[in-house]
Amino acid sequence: MTATQGTLEARTATHKTLVDSLSAALSRREAKSARRRLTVLPRTAVDFSSNDFLSLSTSSAYRERFLALLNNTPPSFPLASGGSRLLDGNSACAEELENFVAAFHQAPTALLFNSGYDANVGALSSIPQPGDVILYDELIHASAHEGMRLSRAGPRKMFAHSSPIGLKEVLQSQIAEDPAVAEGTRNVFILIESIYSMDGDVAPIKEFIAVVDELLPHGNGYFYVDEAHATGVFGPRGAGVVQELGVQDRMFIRVHTFGKALASHGAMVLCGPETRDYLINYARSLIYTTALGFPFLASIRAAYELLSSGETETLQRRLQELIRHLRLRLDGLHTYQSVMFEVDHFPTSPIISLSNIATTTAGESLPGKRIHCPSYHAADDSRGKGTGAGVLACGKHRGRNRWFDADDSVVARSKS
Repeated sequence: MTATQGTLEARTATHKTLVDSLSAALSRREAKSARRRLTVLPRTAVDFSSNDFLSLSTSSAYRERFLALLNNTPPSFPLASGGSRLLDGNSACAEELENFVAAFHQAPTALLFNSGYDANVGALSSIPQPGDVILYDELIHASAHEGMRLSRAGPRKMFAHSSPIGLKEVLQSQIAEDPAVAEGTRNVFILIESIYSMDGDVAPIKEFIAVVDELLPHGNGYFYVDEAHATGVFGPRGAGVVQELGVQDRMFIRVHTFGKALASHGAMVLCGPETRDYLINYARSLIYTTALGFPFLASIRAAYELLSSGETETLQRRLQELIRHLRLRLDGLHTYQSVMFEVDHFPTSPIISLSNIATTTAGESLPGKRIHCPSYHAADDSRGKGTGAGVLACGKHRGRNRWFDADDSVVARSKS
């Protein structure tokens, strides 16, 4: 064997293939109890992780309205969109739906995206101009982080979760660093969610507005609020927290998603006409994707017709009854010393959080039944009864723990 051959063999022996690297990454995640897997729930499971807060997905009224919209189309009516909305994928149905949703939410215009993730990535990657400032709540959704990462904005600074004082401190610091912010020539975006998926708390939006009005009197502060977990649950007829507070005119952008309480798919950005036109021209997640087909438009329309007619108000009330019931049961739950967690709940929220603790088991405090909560929020336990959702959250934000049950135990698993 030559020296060259020996060197090549040594390199081959130590070389890691791409598959080796992928497997090693999965093993490291497995070691941290953070490896994700796709699962199919048994029908006997009690599901505390669904987004179906109002049980619309099993509602006969929703199903009938949705099927009526489908069946009332001509036989030759295309079910698929056929392409991007900027090509041949647009339709009168899509534009009528946008107008309907905009009117319901008391917004100037609306623009349909294929998902909430696409909406946040598309809007946040394109709207902030070069050098603009983004201030964001520390618990903002991953899609907002992705949008910020792709944007042309300058400083991107985090403030303490749902803290008006935290926002004020960060904004004051930015004003001191950049005179253009104080002069009103630099745009400042404030990114929040109206209700947070991890902790379930509702953002102090009016207090945030007061901070911005005080420190940015030239009107260069722009609120961007994600209402994904509030849609259908909070506000007049499920219109969201912003409309419940009556501050819709102060929001530059609102994002409402349809895959949670509305049992559908997609999302809309509520904004002014100039912003909508800008997104049509610059939001890559809108431009370079096939538009939603008619069945999705019909499902969204069916959900919003139920909301606007007031037919979901009984489901909203039922949801609140279940929230109060579960909270009372949790407050009275007998636990042993080894079960060192506590319930943290914002009143009326469909998300109930458990405080961050060290890994432990709590089999003796739970009934002998499999409970499924693999994500960081919770929902439906109606199992097709159409009675509204019982809810339980699966993590306190400080340590980003998610709570899982394996038969009769609860295990804390870290979020990566």
